[in-house]
Amino acid sequence: MGNICRSPTAHGVFEHLVNVEHLAEQLEIDSAGTHAFHVGGKADRRAQETAAGKGIDLTHITARQVCAEDYENYDYILAMDNDNYNLLEQGCPEQYKNKLSLFLDFAPEHPLKEVPDPYYGGLKGFENVFEMVDIASKGLLEHIKKNHSL
Repeated sequence: MGNICRSPTAHGVFEHLVNVEHLAEQLEIDSAGTHAFHVGGKADRRAQETAAGKGIDLTHITARQVCAEDYENYDYILAMDNDNYNLLEQGCPEQYKNKLSLFLDFAPEHPLKEVPDPYYGGLKGFENVFEMVDIASKGLLEHIKKNHSL
């Protein structure tokens, strides 16, 4: 929604994995929210603390809202839950709808299909989100490496 909890966590985790694999020059990573609530703000303090505890820095990520150009410029547009997926789909030109997925589609072994919003909960919710996006990020990276010959 506002690009300060789940999306920047996924952004940071995926960026870290890409850097470990030495693929940063070949992949462009960004995150955005479907709402403009926190545009220009940093990731939620709890998201930053959780990620930092795992060696991942989120301080460079600034919240922004999805824009029309994103549908053309990115190969993968991933939503954390069905509500955000539906909002993305509404704004997506028909020729780019094949780029839309739920993030946890890349974690088929995970029992949930949506990453819950931890905003109104405690630190445990942020830790759960981190674990979910870590699994999905690994699956996404393997998918990209396989399907794009990286």
